[in-house]
Amino acid sequence: MDLSIIIVNYNTSDLTIQAIKSIYQSHTKYSYEIFVVDNASSDHSVKLIEREFSDINMIINNKNVGFSRANNQAIKKAIGKYILLLNSDTVIKHDTIEIMLDFMNRETTVGASGCKVVLPDGSLDKACRRGFPTPSASFYYMSGLSRVFPKSVKFNQYHLSYLDENEANPIDCLVGAFMLVRKDVVDEVGLLDETFFMYGEDIDWCYRIKEVGWDIYYYPLTSIVHLKGGSTNKKKPTKIIYEFYRAMYLFHKKHYQSKYILPVNCVIYFGIWSKFSVEYMRNKLLSSR
Repeated sequence: MDLSIIIVNYNTSDLTIQAIKSIYQSHTKYSYEIFVVDNASSDHSVKLIEREFSDINMIINNKNVGFSRANNQAIKKAIGKYILLLNSDTVIKHDTIEIMLDFMNRETTVGASGCKVVLPDGSLDKACRRGFPTPSASFYYMSGLSRVFPKSVKFNQYHLSYLDENEANPIDCLVGAFMLVRKDVVDEVGLLDETFFMYGEDIDWCYRIKEVGWDIYYYPLTSIVHLKGGSTNKKKPTKIIYEFYRAMYLFHKKHYQSKYILPVNCVIYFGIWSKFSVEYMRNKLLSSR
C-alpha cells in the first residue's frame, strides 16, 4: 500500500463525504486506503458515511478524543508507505495525490510535505507554510508587525509571507489539514502528541521531525481547497478559543521553556493568557448581541 489517508470526523458528515468523493475522483497510479475516525458525532455521520462508502475503514469512538488521538488510532492501523492527514473540510484536486507522492519518492530527505492550501476565495491558507513559533516570531505575529511589514524576513518568521506562495521551499511547519508524512518518519519520531487536543499537534510533529534531521517542504505544484469555517465576526465555542491558546502554552513549555530564562518565559506566558482573555471577552460580547 502506497498511501494511508486519515480523516477525522466530528459532526461534519456532508463535508467528510465531499472530501472522500474528491479522493475517489482523483487520478493516480498509487494505491491507497482511507480511514475515517468518528469522534462521537451526533449527526448520524457513521451511518451516512458507511452508506455512501462501503470500502473505507471506520473507527468509531464513543467520545470526542481530540484530533491527535483520533489520528493516532488510524496511524496505528495504517499500512501505507506514506500517511496523509486530511481535514474533513477539504477538497483535493484530481492530481494532488499523484504529484505529492511523486515528489516524496524523488526527494528522499524530505520527511513530510504539504501542497498549497487555498481558501474558498482563492487566497492562501497561511497556516500551510509556517516557521516555528519562537518567542520572537510569536511576538512579531501577535503584535501585528508581521501584517504591517508583510515582506520582511525578520517580522514574518511565522507565516513566511515574504516567500512566493507559488514556489517550492523548505519550511518548518505544515498544517494538519494536509500533511503527508513518511511512515518511516512516524516510526522514528513517534505518533502525534495527544496532550494537544485540537491545535498545535501539527507544529509539534513538524518540530520533532526536523529535530531528527528530516526536511519539511512546501510544494505548491498542486493544491487543495480548505473550506475553513467561520467568519471572524462569529461566536466561537469557548473550548475552541481555550484549546487554541492552550496549544501555544504547551508548545512553548515543551520545546522552548528550557532555552529561556524565567523572566522571558513569564512574559511569554503572560502574553498568551492575556490574548486568551481578550479573545474570550470579545466572544462573550458577540454572544450577548
